Amino acid sequence: MKTLILWLILLLLQFALCAITYKLFGLIGLFGWISAAVITANIQVLKSVELLGLAATLGNAIYGSINLSTDLINEKYGKKISEKAVYMGFFSLLTFTLIMQLVLKIPASVNDFAQGPMEALFSFLPRLSAGSLIAFLVSQLSDVHLFERIRRAFPSERALWIRNNGSTLISQLIDSVLFVLIAFWGIYPLDVLWQIVVSTYLIKALSAILDTPFVYLMRSMRPLWEYGAQHGK
Repeated sequence: MKTLILWLILLLLQFALCAITYKLFGLIGLFGWISAAVITANIQVLKSVELLGLAATLGNAIYGSINLSTDLINEKYGKKISEKAVYMGFFSLLTFTLIMQLVLKIPASVNDFAQGPMEALFSFLPRLSAGSLIAFLVSQLSDVHLFERIRRAFPSERALWIRNNGSTLISQLIDSVLFVLIAFWGIYPLDVLWQIVVSTYLIKALSAILDTPFVYLMRSMRPLWEYGAQHGK
């Protein structure tokens, strides 16, 4: 129970910080948040916890704020700008991964204390990195396109929860399946792979549902500082 409570606090805190970032810095703040969140998620994912009897990773919590951000951008600024935010997040993760791999290759001094812990954190297997990058790009672009399609069917302001949850629930299923199959195919038996997919998706689905009040709150906000943003679909 303690783990679940702390996870919920972490989840809601990250949604709240995302909302504060948007209030302070507007669209450019969300671009920065997405870049920071996708990197943070790929560090948090290394820590495993047990939630509701299911094995989960902490990266699922902040990852939900990325979907919150792209859905809000799509809602207020349009599909094309939302796609740019996804590409920026992908590029941020790619550059971070490449830079850290090079950093680990540089010989440490005899007095260095950080090489071991850094290797434990950042010595991602190429397969894990590839799975994360591919799953992020495909699922987030799917989220953007699904949000737009659902908006055509449910265009009213009150139906934002349908657009937000519908696009996120489907795109996160894509993300869960892609990442697990790319990262762990051949390592675990097929039945175990699907157990991991199901547990990962259920946690992401819970996160998606809990972000609903925040997307309504953020849509109503007028940022204190908005730089170069053009509203419109």
